[in-house]
Amino acid sequence: MCWWICFTRGLTRASRFIDKNLMSSNHSSLEQAETSGARRPFIAGRPPRFGRKRRKPSPGQSEALGWPVLKALVRNPAAISGAVLLLALILLAIFAGALFPGDPLDIVAQPLLVPGQDPQYWLGTDSLGRNVLAELAHGSRASLAIGVTAALIGVVIGTLIGALAGYFGGWVDDILMRVTELFQTTPSFLFVIVIVSIGHPSMTVISLAIGVTSWPTITRLVRAEFRSLAQSDFVMAARSLGFGHARIIWREMLPNALPPIIVTTSVMVATAILMESALSFLGMGDPNVVSWGSMIGDGREMLRTAWYLTALPGGALVLTVLALNMLGDGLNDALNPRLSERSS
Repeated sequence: MCWWICFTRGLTRASRFIDKNLMSSNHSSLEQAETSGARRPFIAGRPPRFGRKRRKPSPGQSEALGWPVLKALVRNPAAISGAVLLLALILLAIFAGALFPGDPLDIVAQPLLVPGQDPQYWLGTDSLGRNVLAELAHGSRASLAIGVTAALIGVVIGTLIGALAGYFGGWVDDILMRVTELFQTTPSFLFVIVIVSIGHPSMTVISLAIGVTSWPTITRLVRAEFRSLAQSDFVMAARSLGFGHARIIWREMLPNALPPIIVTTSVMVATAILMESALSFLGMGDPNVVSWGSMIGDGREMLRTAWYLTALPGGALVLTVLALNMLGDGLNDALNPRLSERSS
């Protein structure tokens, strides 16, 4: 019996010795791995990563993700047609001086040449013998310049007033909205006529007059957008970080309100072009600059005998306004997330 007790004690001691050697070998291997850099140390504040690494998007995928508005515009045939037509008109206005050098108001040929009668003057001449095609090309400069300038003036004024009213609210909103309603209840065209009559009828005065009377529409739009964004999470986060009012308005809220502003701007350009044409039709435009409205006004007395004197500039106006409206509708479909989800 004694030999059995000695045998079991020997086995116990042997097993303890083996376990001790194994633990020491494992501990030494771990220390060696840490010193060799095979094991990555834990960095405070950095959560461990599990699973597969995230792949970076390819250049094609990043471009597709970065240009959703452009993709939506390309899919819209009406927007593409409007953009191409508007680009053609802009190029005609830019290169009008190179295509038709000289003053378009100069008398160059026999009066009242019908379009196609003389190959040198494709669209004929007016009652004074001026080239109708040259007048159309140079008239696009005045119409587009006044339309874009007046729209920019209205957008700047309207965005500033609407942003302040929508962001601050309270008595600031009340005062600014009362001023907006005062301008909005006054007929815009009559207001423009009064301003142009007081000042000299030049392109600068006409642009300022149209811009000053067109800002109430954009003001109400921007005010509504800012009121809806005032309680957003990113605005509350910016306030909690201590950002100033100017930074929150112009760098945080305004970029999120740009889509409806861009769409409305295209409509404002078309409205300004029509308003300038109406002024020129009434003889209140710049007398030293040819415009489509003045061409229509000069040809209205010969509508039966020389219909093209009114139809050609009128058609140019229709095409310009149509191109702007088609492009505005396409931008609305592309920038509006609800409409884009329905179309997709």
